Amino acid sequence: MPFTNFENRHFSSEEKNAVNTALASLETELIPKLANLTADERKQYGSVNEQNKLIINKVKDFRDSQPNLSSPDVDWVEFMNDHDSRSYLQTTIQRLQSIIDGLTNAKILHDWDNYQASLTDYDYAKYKASTNAIGYQTKVSEIGQFFAGRPSGSSNKTTSTDTPVAE
Repeated sequence: MPFTNFENRHFSSEEKNAVNTALASLETELIPKLANLTADERKQYGSVNEQNKLIINKVKDFRDSQPNLSSPDVDWVEFMNDHDSRSYLQTTIQRLQSIIDGLTNAKILHDWDNYQASLTDYDYAKYKASTNAIGYQTKVSEIGQFFAGRPSGSSNKTTSTDTPVAE
């Protein structure tokens, strides 16, 4: 075969169903806890930067070690609940991001495999069209429109113009 199948780990129907069931369960558990902020609200509340996280953690450390120095105006039960939820969410986001990164990388490899196979099929169609085989000229014309600046007879795998026209 003229190309390498970089990604040959495919999902069975059972695996797809198991993943979809797990995702549905995750969504069901998370939906009541999710927040939907507008763009303005995201700007208003922003993100606590690293310096401010140090302040939060130092205040928590003082609360844990010397509660008598803590302001009576702060709802410390809520503070601790917020801190615990924030820590849990950060860990969960990191775990999910790791899964997303792995899925994205696998998808990239499947896309690459599909693209290389498509180029091989296109080259075959061009060969068949050159022999006047019925139907291949239409296929070559329709696929060929996706290649920018490439003469219809050029090789798809060795030129620097293999990139399809940007969408």
